[in-house]
Amino acid sequence: MRQRAVRDQQRLDSGAVSSPKDLESLQREITSLAKRQGDLEDVVLEIMERRESAQERVAELTERVGAVQAKVDDATGRRDAATRELDAEAAVVAKDREVVSGAVPADLLKLYDKLRTQQGGVGAARLYQRRCEGCRLELNITEVNDVKAASPDTVLRCENCHRILVRTSESGL
Repeated sequence: MRQRAVRDQQRLDSGAVSSPKDLESLQREITSLAKRQGDLEDVVLEIMERRESAQERVAELTERVGAVQAKVDDATGRRDAATRELDAEAAVVAKDREVVSGAVPADLLKLYDKLRTQQGGVGAARLYQRRCEGCRLELNITEVNDVKAASPDTVLRCENCHRILVRTSESGL
C-alpha cells in the first residue's frame, strides 16, 4: 500500500497526468490510501499493545508457575523424606515384631492376628485403671474381679470390644 501511494504521488508530482479528471481521481486515491494506511497503523499499534500485555501476563504466570513448582518440589521432598523415615521405622518395628512373636505361643499369636484384622489393626489393648484402652470403656465390677482372680498367664479379653487385655503393673488392679 505504501509503495502504491509513493508511486501515485510520483505520478502526480511528475506532471505525467494531464487530465483534470485523472488528476482528481489520483488525489482521491492517494487520500484514500493515506486513510487506509493510518487505520492499519492504528490496528498494528493496538495489536502490539495487546501483544505486550499478553507477554507481560505470560511472564507473570510463568513466575507464578515457578513459585508453585518450587512449593510442589519442597512438599514432594518432605513427603519423600517422611516416607523414607516411615519405611525405616516400619522395618525396625517389623524386625522387633518378629523377635517378640517368636516368644509368643502360636495359638495366642493366631488369635491376636485375627482380632487385629477385625478391629482395624489393634488386636490387644492395655487395661488401665479398670478401662480397656481399645474401646475406652470401663470394665464392670464382675469383670474387674475376674481380672484380679486370673493367673498372670491367663489370656483375658474385653467383653465389649473382644480385644486381648494386656495387664501391666500400672493397671491398678
